[in-house]
Amino acid sequence: MNFPENLRYTEEHEWVRLENDGTMTIGITDFAQSELGDIVYVEVDTVGDTIEGGEVFGSIEAVKTVSDLYMPVSGEILEFNEAIEDNPEIVNTNPYKGGWLIKIKPENADDLENLMTAEEYRATVE
Repeated sequence: MNFPENLRYTEEHEWVRLENDGTMTIGITDFAQSELGDIVYVEVDTVGDTIEGGEVFGSIEAVKTVSDLYMPVSGEILEFNEAIEDNPEIVNTNPYKGGWLIKIKPENADDLENLMTAEEYRATVE
């Protein structure tokens, strides 16, 4: 499993990357995509909404299951990765780069410190 050190992680298997402009990029982890199997659809209809940390911001559908996606930190959803709308399998093949899900403007960037490091996350899934 791949758990990049520059990301933070949640118990719900989302990852968060703080960008240079203060926004955050969010996706699901390599572990999550492997557990889900072949991803066929990602739904995020909350672009423009401000969502509290821990609340559902969308769903991800695999061949055998549908799972909710949870906001790691509170913030406004700025963008949905349109590349995965037509090619959701990108989440399976490249979950940390091309397979990101949303970009947000966090209410408080310091909330990132409350999330797990790569080492802490690895310990929960291995």
